[in-house]
Amino acid sequence: MKFNKVALSIACAAGFTVAGAAAANADTVTVKAGDTLSQIADENNTTVSSIQSLNSLQNIHLIFPGQKLVINANNGDAAVSTQQSAQTTQQSAQTTQQSAQTTQQSAQTMQQASQQQTMQTTQQAVASSSEQAARDWIASRESGGSYTAQNGNYYGKYQLSSAYLGGDYSAENQERVANSYVLNRYGSWANAKSHWLQNGWY
Repeated sequence: MKFNKVALSIACAAGFTVAGAAAANADTVTVKAGDTLSQIADENNTTVSSIQSLNSLQNIHLIFPGQKLVINANNGDAAVSTQQSAQTTQQSAQTTQQSAQTTQQSAQTMQQASQQQTMQTTQQAVASSSEQAARDWIASRESGGSYTAQNGNYYGKYQLSSAYLGGDYSAENQERVANSYVLNRYGSWANAKSHWLQNGWY
């Protein structure tokens, strides 16, 4: 009997030690006279097996008044909270990454649009300059650039026939009619110049 009492005392002490260590991180209950493990589990929304595991109980029918038992009331909440926090962190990282990708794509789109617009502007400027040069070249060859030059039935800076000018010999009308004539017949002043070089007239 003395041996059994000593063993029982050691077991109780070990049970209290385990419970005390676990209690630092979880809720505990103190066993009252008449309590059963099943009753404690029901009152604390847990299970007998969970209490047994948390407290390393060898015999679920052997608990003592004053003994502190760890229960898992807060452990589940802590796990859920940790998981939710991890998910929130991951979602935040994904949102940040998506935002960075959107910003990068927007910057690339703007850069491409700017480059394309610059290229078009440059092409237009070159074309306009080339057209004006061809126009001036033809005017120089036809009349020396004079709006009043006359050669038989041909009149003005571009030596257009009187029928084309319709009796209006103003500089504005000469420019307008010459431009219409060239674009309709050659498509551009550059093409009209090429024709002039080949044939001596346009």
